[in-house]
Amino acid sequence: MKRAVAWTLAVLLLAAGIGGGYWYGMAEGMKHAAPAPAAAGKTGAGAPAEGGRKVLYWYDPMYPQSRFDKPGKSPFMDMQLVPKYADDPAGEGGVAINPRVAQNLGVRTAAVRRGALERRVEAVGTVAWNERGVVVLQSRTGGFVERLFARAPLDPVAKGAPLVELLVPEWAAAQEEYLALLRSELAGADTLRAAARQRLVLLGMSDELIQAVERDRRAQPRFTLRAPIGGVIAALDVREGMTVAPGATLFRIVDLATVWVNAEVPEALSAAVRPGTPVEARVAAFPGETFRGRVAAILPELNVETRTVRARIELANPRARLAPGMFASLAFAPPAARAALLVPSEAVIRTGTRTVVIRADENGMFRPVDVEAGAESGGDTEIVQGLAEGDRVVLSGQFLIDSEASLRAVLTRMQPAEGGAAAAAPTHKAEGVMVTGDDKFLTIKHGAVPSAGMGAMTMEFKSPAGGLPQGLQAGDPIRFEFVITRDGEFQTTRVERAGAAAKSLDPHAGHGAQR
Repeated sequence: MKRAVAWTLAVLLLAAGIGGGYWYGMAEGMKHAAPAPAAAGKTGAGAPAEGGRKVLYWYDPMYPQSRFDKPGKSPFMDMQLVPKYADDPAGEGGVAINPRVAQNLGVRTAAVRRGALERRVEAVGTVAWNERGVVVLQSRTGGFVERLFARAPLDPVAKGAPLVELLVPEWAAAQEEYLALLRSELAGADTLRAAARQRLVLLGMSDELIQAVERDRRAQPRFTLRAPIGGVIAALDVREGMTVAPGATLFRIVDLATVWVNAEVPEALSAAVRPGTPVEARVAAFPGETFRGRVAAILPELNVETRTVRARIELANPRARLAPGMFASLAFAPPAARAALLVPSEAVIRTGTRTVVIRADENGMFRPVDVEAGAESGGDTEIVQGLAEGDRVVLSGQFLIDSEASLRAVLTRMQPAEGGAAAAAPTHKAEGVMVTGDDKFLTIKHGAVPSAGMGAMTMEFKSPAGGLPQGLQAGDPIRFEFVITRDGEFQTTRVERAGAAAKSLDPHAGHGAQR
């Protein structure tokens, strides 16, 4: 009897020892496995209220497509999960980023303001002669050059200064005939004297020269040609001893009191430039000095190669310091400024088919807004339609709003697909180690996936449609393919057991059997 009782007690003690060992092993295994927070979809909705606000789920701001039913550390990044509250503004076509994360990422915003946009027009041009101040001197009769006072082109000359002395033999006979009629007392001499004087005028004599003949009562076959204006000799086509023919050009004199600047104004800004618009010019030869003038004319011609319109500016040229050929920077006085909604130009994104800004709403929501942009000046852009005064727009860090660091991707993904059709997602290939898995979800520790712009990490994927391969266990190295759906989920399309190379990604590789 005592022996039977002893055997019974021994069996009970053995069973208790086996049960305790099993329980201890399971607890240690769960401790080492350290699975990622469970997805909300697998545990049911309805998290407890936090601070009076109902929490729907927790998420990683850098991977908002993955949702968890309790707080903790993100399995993707070295940061805590963020709660999503029921009263947060949900939204299609937007991205939610925790304000603290946005600040750490350097996202800057600015308010849309109402102000005056000054369209200041700037251009460059080249100094040229003022063609309206050019005088050409020609010979009205044939003669000989006996003396030349102006010796070289571009020599300065004052108004009334002598230029050349000419001998005109043809004038001598006509003057003698006129003098004879002046001394004649015959009947009808007055009529002949008037005809003879008119002949002297037609031969090219000036009134001063004719008066000298009448006063001195002797012929004046030589005369001196004087400068009618002050300036420079732009052309000198005569030398001493030359014979000149009637109509030959002797001098070309340019007045330098004013000069022209031929400016190339961009076609898009040409509407802001009108004749009479005040202009300020600066040249490198006189730093810090401003030359003022006005637009004299807008030439009716467009340069098809540079898409510019030529504006002719007339500048005052004190002391004739501006010389033709100088390069000038021009600033046209802007027209009257008008009130408009303004945003910094760096906030405006032009994709080629759309003009978009990223609007920062409350509670960390960022949404793309199509706008109609107007004029741009001084770092500001006019917004004709799409925004209201007081709205905040993103100035920098727009590409960080998208998890793939691609601004074009965020603009595409934040908008609903046209016609309800989405483009086929690319397939990415990777290797890793399966941490946990079932027919719905699996957690994989994988290396970098350059095609998806992902670094090495441990994260959750949706299992393939056909389930996991038979016999695949936690700790097995695997090769897998996955796509990123339009909803931002990571869906595996193929999973298979891999060789030992992938197992090196697991820091506990080689110790699984001991655990």
